[in-house]
Amino acid sequence: MLKITRASKLLVILLVVITFSSCGYLPSAKYARVVLGDNISTEVIISQTDPENSVLVKDAVDRAIIEVFHASLSTKEYADTHLILKISDPYYNALEYDKNGYIISYRATIVLSITKKSRGLEKNYTSKGTYDFSVDPNAVLTDKQRFDAIKYSSIKAISAFLAQVSAEGFNKNRKKTK
Repeated sequence: MLKITRASKLLVILLVVITFSSCGYLPSAKYARVVLGDNISTEVIISQTDPENSVLVKDAVDRAIIEVFHASLSTKEYADTHLILKISDPYYNALEYDKNGYIISYRATIVLSITKKSRGLEKNYTSKGTYDFSVDPNAVLTDKQRFDAIKYSSIKAISAFLAQVSAEGFNKNRKKTK
């Protein structure tokens, strides 16, 4: 037979108290959904100069909506929020040179312009993402390196947008509780 000691009773009571009086932490996705809602539609304005990059951004945004926001992709008619994304032309800065003066490291930068349309209101966001990568000395950037750089810098730009929206949702949530 199991004997319940006074110490074990105190431990159980302490665990129950801690469980019900926790810090009130909510994941950032909850705060973002305050701003964006549960059903989101996306549209990417296709770049005339680099249409492949627009497809990469569209896929990354859709993946982020599902994985990070835990929201559903929807058609524009049924969406709580419609996001319109426009990707800037990527630019590359040399970061590092070898002893002969050849570039061996680049930083790719992408700027996303995002328009959020929700409940008849429109708000614009700008977010930037960067990605650092190495190349062989005196080498030309390959398409794979370029696409990877654009993909990863776009994902960082989307993460920056998520942070902006989460902060906005946190502020709205805080105002409601006051």
